[in-house]
Amino acid sequence: MSGQTVLYDPEGLIEAEFPLDREPYMCLVKAVLAWTDDTVLPPSDCDQIALQLTGHGRAVALDVRRHCDKLPILNATRILTEVVLAEADLRLTAQYEGTARCVRQRAHMIKALYERLDRLAPPGVASSA
Repeated sequence: MSGQTVLYDPEGLIEAEFPLDREPYMCLVKAVLAWTDDTVLPPSDCDQIALQLTGHGRAVALDVRRHCDKLPILNATRILTEVVLAEADLRLTAQYEGTARCVRQRAHMIKALYERLDRLAPPGVASSA
């Protein structure tokens, strides 16, 4: 018998208890957004950075979704947040292109998600469900 335990957590409540590790990803986002339009990196580097940003972007989007779902249906903040979440879903599920442009789009998306999260749960406020 394996020493592993499988947890059933369809609501993502266990995950919600842990704060996002924002600082290293925001440093990466700032660095990526500082690239010029003619920045060229090897496709493998772009893929790796895009992978990192995609994974973190999905975690931020889940946190934003948890806070958004607590708002009334016809609330203006909720409506705008749902637009940002829909855009995030499109960008974060798009195939990696192996280009700096692709990485920059994901970095912009993370920045937008954190801006939404800060409006829903200001920094210093626990971001759990």
